[in-house]
Amino acid sequence: MLPAVARGHRGWFHPCARLSVRMSSTGIDRKGILAERVAVVTGSTSGIGFAIARRLAQDGAHVVISSRKQQNVDRAAAQLQREGLSVAGIVCHVGKAEDRERLVATALEHCGGVDFLVCCAGVNPLVGSTLGTSEQIWDKILNVNVKSPALLLSQLLPYMEKRKGAVTLVSSIAAYFPRMELGVYNVSKTALLALTRTLALELAPKDIRVNCLVPGVIKTDFSKVSHGNESLLKYLRECLQMQRIGEPEDCAGVVSFLCSPDASYITGENIAVAGFSSRL
Repeated sequence: MLPAVARGHRGWFHPCARLSVRMSSTGIDRKGILAERVAVVTGSTSGIGFAIARRLAQDGAHVVISSRKQQNVDRAAAQLQREGLSVAGIVCHVGKAEDRERLVATALEHCGGVDFLVCCAGVNPLVGSTLGTSEQIWDKILNVNVKSPALLLSQLLPYMEKRKGAVTLVSSIAAYFPRMELGVYNVSKTALLALTRTLALELAPKDIRVNCLVPGVIKTDFSKVSHGNESLLKYLRECLQMQRIGEPEDCAGVVSFLCSPDASYITGENIAVAGFSSRL
């Protein structure tokens, strides 16, 4: 039994079904390709996750956003609601079972069910060598980056399988091109590729598709920490064919497509959005 949802998160929760859905670029009410569907997006108050949440809402979905800090949830939800988008939100540290349960309960209470799960939440608390990493850091990275998407999906599955939904995990180009200074992070993001294929096989009989977004160098706060200026420029010179850094919005449309009926025969795929392809 899921616990009751905590009330009074600074007064900005709104039932998804009651909010009108508008395209932010026009302000005109319209039904999008994801109209009346419900998406849960973790790690969605900034960067790639925020761009994905916005795009899914622009395409008609009711979206539940989440991240670890209340102020970030408040800010992101308020911004998207000002754009006329159907968004609710809650604090959720995906590595904590009680937070995952509360996230599921929130989606069910405010939206009545769940069609799509997008797992953007990730962590890299250490930039350093793999063999020099402590057991505590190993556990933290694998818990958040690999284990938590599977556990959250298992909690949502009874509600998603009634609606033939879709799941998108978010890996990293580091899964294909590990960088020595990212250590265990490389390992965790590579594991997500295998998790995608495995879950796709398990859930195909339930008509739930599972795919993986593999971002390259995207302009986010996380990329500043992960790559650094000198290292990033070197990476660009060596790998990128499109001579620019990606924007979070470059990833958002791909996820919306993977959730849409247009991708109804696509599952188990790892899709790179990285400015190059010939080395994959």
